Amino acid sequence: MAKKQDAIKNLKYEQALDELEGVIKQLEANTGGLEESVKVFERGKALIQHCQSMLDAAELKVHQLEEDGSQTPLE
Repeated sequence: MAKKQDAIKNLKYEQALDELEGVIKQLEANTGGLEESVKVFERGKALIQHCQSMLDAAELKVHQLEEDGSQTPLE
């Protein structure tokens, strides 16, 4: 599972969002058994968390923009 988490961390926002859309379609299709559905759901949850953390980081950067257009470095 750690390898899958590392793979998620390397995804760009758009890639993670595309994969999340695939997860949703797969769950809606209900083609797998319970165990498979749980695994897919867990993957989707990890993708959501990854997307949310990237959105939070982007929001923080926007808030740190100063009036002159420069950006305060993140620490």
